[in-house]
Amino acid sequence: MLTTNAHRARRAGARRAAGWAGIVCAAVLVTACGPGITTAAPASGPAGAALAAKTAARAYLAEGQDIRGALLYRPACQSGCPLSGDSTAILARMTWRTWSAGQATGTGTYELDGCNPDCAAGPVYNVPAVVTLSHPVRVCSSAGTRWVWTRASFRFPHGLPRALRGSNAPLNPWVFSSVISAARHSCLS
Repeated sequence: MLTTNAHRARRAGARRAAGWAGIVCAAVLVTACGPGITTAAPASGPAGAALAAKTAARAYLAEGQDIRGALLYRPACQSGCPLSGDSTAILARMTWRTWSAGQATGTGTYELDGCNPDCAAGPVYNVPAVVTLSHPVRVCSSAGTRWVWTRASFRFPHGLPRALRGSNAPLNPWVFSSVISAARHSCLS
């Protein structure tokens, strides 16, 4: 009788452990796969870039920071690829040395509107630049899931024109907060 009770107790304990393991496994799956704020977290640092590389074949540039518009992969930008929604910052004639799921680096021209006296009448400066795109986020749409860049860093080998220095300097790095926000909302439904 002692052996039978001990055996039953072990089986009951094993069933309880298996039940809890199932609950924990389900919770992990819901957390990892369910919608929420984490679905649009930037893939920052080596761990985030590794996650993006494993889960995404490609990362894209959202033209004009509009995730519902054109998503560009390794664009040459011959006619210009707007970075800003108002076309005051445009990449042109780009050659990409690297383009992976975690980072893209290329050289070309950064066309910047001086916005002086205003952006409609301001001069446009064509500045040679090395551009690095990084921190992709997941974007969900009816066409599927894509990864989209949320940060652009610039290096200007010949410097910036005098009119674009100091308080008039372009954002560097430039975090595309509108892309981050839109991506976060795109994966909620």
